[in-house]
Amino acid sequence: MSRRDFFKVLEKEVARIDEASVTKRKEHLIEGFTQEASPKALINGKTYRIFNSNDYLGLRHHRKLKKAEHQMTELCGTGPGAVRFISGSFKVHRDLEKALANFHGQEDAMVFSSAFATNLAVLFSLIKGQSKDSLLQSEALVISDELNHRSIIDGIRVANLASEQKAIFKHLDPKSLEEILAKNSKKFKRALVVTDGVFSMLGEYQNLKKLRTIINRYDKIYPEGVLLVVDDCHGVGAFGKTGRGTEEVSGAKADVMISTLGKGLGADGGYVAGKQAIIDYLRESAATYIYSNSISPGTAAAALAAVKLIDTETGAKLLRNLENNLAYVKKELLALGFQFAAESIHPIQAILIGDTAKTKALTQKMFERGFMLTNINYPVVPKGKDEIRVQISASHNKADLKAFLKNIKEVGKELEII
Repeated sequence: MSRRDFFKVLEKEVARIDEASVTKRKEHLIEGFTQEASPKALINGKTYRIFNSNDYLGLRHHRKLKKAEHQMTELCGTGPGAVRFISGSFKVHRDLEKALANFHGQEDAMVFSSAFATNLAVLFSLIKGQSKDSLLQSEALVISDELNHRSIIDGIRVANLASEQKAIFKHLDPKSLEEILAKNSKKFKRALVVTDGVFSMLGEYQNLKKLRTIINRYDKIYPEGVLLVVDDCHGVGAFGKTGRGTEEVSGAKADVMISTLGKGLGADGGYVAGKQAIIDYLRESAATYIYSNSISPGTAAAALAAVKLIDTETGAKLLRNLENNLAYVKKELLALGFQFAAESIHPIQAILIGDTAKTKALTQKMFERGFMLTNINYPVVPKGKDEIRVQISASHNKADLKAFLKNIKEVGKELEII
């Protein structure tokens, strides 16, 4: 036995993954983008219209973000140089955090290297604390929506909780949440209710107002209360009249708001916003903040420009464009005979195909025609629920949308989907 035997085990595991049709390492390599109002990806000298991007407002190509990033890079360099508590904290990081707090109507915010890193550290810190000397030694109950993102699942996993400290409520089901809170009210000092705002596979959103009503009721019963933690990575900058995401659409606020700078805001990195007591505590306890480099100063400047831009007439126009594009595509897809895997008012529209082979074929044939789409197949989704995840952007112009609809109609008929 030697390391060669271990390498063989790894090779077999990769083969198993390939056979299960969930391979992720063979992605298309984008070489650049065309310089136009509706940028197209360049791959092997050919242009592709993008219908699988999280850049919902098209901000990653906006001149103001590019200018802000360039200027800050010239001023501060390409990277932070160290973790923040040593020498890697810049004024632009703090300016961004203040802007994010204001954007969400919270007291403070802090920026992480990614939203995944944010979820890992925030959940672990609020559940357990960081050391044996921590005052957060009382056992917490963590209740998670059954379709939450992997970063939430892993954030709970790293806390290494006893099985009785973890519970899952049925997807988008406030009554299920209430049953769990009631059942455990005399067992734990505090509870954390954790949910995605927008669920990325289907574009559904959690009604935070219904959850908040239940949480407020049980907040008085649990000695240390009940916190609502929301990951709204697909909501911020894509959802709501002013782009404030699921909080705005559902009319209720989270106690702890986690999101990303790398989707609707067009930059990179993650963040958390909340009460001052929460943010001060997390700055002293969140490991992926304390011991990991932050985003570069240039990226922070681009994100700050995005946050400011959303609240201008330019931002409002982009949000209206997104809303109009979404309504048009959804109406036309239904008229063509396509079905959706779920009801969604979000730019994520999941077209239900149901057949694994046809789902993959549709994506490939659309790529050959110059369109980038993402297919989601079993076992990522249940058998018979294979889907094409279409993502609409404010940067799509009418020509993009008409070309997309024309081609997906032709391919859909060819594959006998419609």
